[in-house]
Amino acid sequence: MNFGWIDPGLLRDFQAEATDAYRLCTIDEGWVERFGRDILISFKRVLARERLLAELQSWTSSVGFDLGRIFARFVPRKGEERAPPRLIVGDPGENLQTIATERHLKFGIDFGTGYSPGLFLDQRENRRYVRHITPKRLLNCFAYTCSFSVSAAYVGAATLNIDLSKKSLARGRENFALNCLPTIEHRFIADDVRAVLPRLLRKGEKFDVIILDPPTFSRSPGGKRFQVEHDFENLLIDALELAERGSHVLLSTNCSTLREHALEVMARYCLKVARRAATSHRPAQLPDFPPGAGASSIWLTLR
Repeated sequence: MNFGWIDPGLLRDFQAEATDAYRLCTIDEGWVERFGRDILISFKRVLARERLLAELQSWTSSVGFDLGRIFARFVPRKGEERAPPRLIVGDPGENLQTIATERHLKFGIDFGTGYSPGLFLDQRENRRYVRHITPKRLLNCFAYTCSFSVSAAYVGAATLNIDLSKKSLARGRENFALNCLPTIEHRFIADDVRAVLPRLLRKGEKFDVIILDPPTFSRSPGGKRFQVEHDFENLLIDALELAERGSHVLLSTNCSTLREHALEVMARYCLKVARRAATSHRPAQLPDFPPGAGASSIWLTLR
């Protein structure tokens, strides 16, 4: 999967749409991403890190790219072995935060809080689609730092954000503030999504956009395990109970065994169980990601 470095024309396109968060290069053993003024190198082997670092420095001088700090993180085989990125070029005295911009929206980035810095770049097209369909009520399951909700709030939606992590939801509130979006119409629930969805159903709540982008694996404070290959079906069936007619549901995952076709098969089964009908479509290919890289996603539009 050697996608090489993005060309200057694509850089200009990103600049024109006020985006400074994107993938710069992909090779078999790693990739390079930009977040605002900072760079993150993700690598599976030390040789790949050294190659990407050397190529980055020659590439930036060839295209006139203003390089900030450089961070690097090791990509382990097992998710539980993930560690935060390390600063490899830059002032170690600076704080580890910056701000990234995507289509004029700002998102807080923090390289010191965990493996992921706060914004999943492979969801850019899905966030654009949320803005395009201008929802009224968005349910953001596994909300993380609430980037989908910020996108929805920007076009007038009320949102409900659910995540196990109080810290992630606090960062989500900060993302609202970064964009001068008041949180009065937005709710934040630190709990297990699987426990919250039945409660919302009992209250008669309905949504016209539902975001389902679960982690591949997680464990709640009570020890309850979530494994996307086993639990996504039941999650979707519960979510469909909350979806209005004409609503849009995003199914997305980074699990390598659940590519788009598998998501479509699962969706057909769940729709049958829930006695719902829907059409599906796949989001447009991201120009800075090679085919097959990043999350697999499909959108359902319920009839």
